[in-house]
Amino acid sequence: MVVLIVGGTGGIGRALISIFQKQGHDVHATYHIQPATTDAGMYWYPCDATDERSVERLAASVGHIDLLINCIGILHTDLQLPEKSIQQFNVDFFQKNIQTNTLPTLLLAKHFQSRLKAPHPTYFICLSAKVGSIEDNHLGGWISYRASKAALNMCIKTIAIEWKTKLPKCCVIAFHPGTVDTPLSVPFQKRISKQQLNSPDWLAEKLNQLIDELGPEKTGRFYNYAGEILPW
Repeated sequence: MVVLIVGGTGGIGRALISIFQKQGHDVHATYHIQPATTDAGMYWYPCDATDERSVERLAASVGHIDLLINCIGILHTDLQLPEKSIQQFNVDFFQKNIQTNTLPTLLLAKHFQSRLKAPHPTYFICLSAKVGSIEDNHLGGWISYRASKAALNMCIKTIAIEWKTKLPKCCVIAFHPGTVDTPLSVPFQKRISKQQLNSPDWLAEKLNQLIDELGPEKTGRFYNYAGEILPW
């Protein structure tokens, strides 16, 4: 397959690159701020996935692909953690969450739609989060992150419905990785057990196993790392 990992310099992105390289796939990946290492047998592209022109240039450079995985996302910044209360709500932080967690998927779908059209199965996968499930929200808090992931889930569901006609062979899903041992989760790792903390390599293998089981008939679903369907 021709694989594109958007956000290839993060922990999950690097783990996915490694597993797909070992399988002999043609791997492409993007970086934004961090410099990318030049690994044999793959291709790196600078890309700001929140900027439409940058995504458009990426699509023109990569060409046809069989699998796109969007690994980009934020949970906190250097200045602010997720809100515990509505009184901590900050407009700039909310907009940063929407810009990073939601917007890239829309831009990627817009500019890679034609690149994913094929007579064989293709895949459009975006990392989401269980806290973006409206039905599963029993604790409250983290309103900016929850809202951005709920919006992402709606985008994924809507794209999947449209592409059933336009890209009938493409499977579009949201994927919940759980708590992964990356910089994203560092401020919260003390609160969870080691059994609940997934390694990037382990998580990449779980996603790879799920991809093997996916097909066009399973488009428009929200899966977790155990292969279970989550409520939207």
